[in-house]
Amino acid sequence: MPTGKVKFFDEAKGFGFIASDEGDEVYLHASALPAGVTVVKPGSRVEFSLFDGKRGAQATSVRVLEAPVSLARRSRKPADEMSVIVQDLIRLLDNLGASLNRGKQPEPAHASKIAALLRKVADELDD
Repeated sequence: MPTGKVKFFDEAKGFGFIASDEGDEVYLHASALPAGVTVVKPGSRVEFSLFDGKRGAQATSVRVLEAPVSLARRSRKPADEMSVIVQDLIRLLDNLGASLNRGKQPEPAHASKIAALLRKVADELDD
């Protein structure tokens, strides 16, 4: 089976690309990921089967061999800085919750910014 590294993967769009060890770029759709896996990080080593799809070489039956070594632990923000960020996030989510309770959905652009912020805070807290 061919192997390679995930070049990038966009969780929102559900696809990305693998740089195969043979030097080819292989399309990766979220449906090819193992059960329970919804995203793979860039640099993850994967093994996959190939088929010729609409977009050229496409991965199927992907198996994650090795996740990239995380630099998050070495570059984590100090606890006092995270405390301020989390407190601001709580205020932001409280305001969002109040709007939702009044039956008002956030504007798509605002919702995207909140989702991106939540992902960044989650990444910072994750080991």
